[in-house]
Amino acid sequence: MRTLCASTLIGEFFIIGFAGLVAMKDPDLSSGLVWTVCGVAMLLSVLLCGMVTRPGGVQLGWALQILLVLSGFFVPLMFFLGLCFAGLWWASVHFGRRIDEAKRRFVAGEQSSGAV
Repeated sequence: MRTLCASTLIGEFFIIGFAGLVAMKDPDLSSGLVWTVCGVAMLLSVLLCGMVTRPGGVQLGWALQILLVLSGFFVPLMFFLGLCFAGLWWASVHFGRRIDEAKRRFVAGEQSSGAV
């Protein structure tokens, strides 16, 4: 699960940065505010790569997905991209857990056949 989720989060890192560049074109938003918010979100996405398998890591990832979708109020394309990444996050968590379970079963099968 960690590899799939980390890949999604790194993709979000770049998307958040590009959204920050687009948001800077809005005359109502100060560049300091844009880069503070984007910087915190980008840092969170990188830190979450290492926290995915820890308690609360997946939930923090979901919070980031919600924030990404809500950023569409400032950069409208982010509604679409946020939903796309939320779908990728769901798939990463869902299929990552299935892969982890299959690995556990495989290792358990190898150990039991080696013991015979």
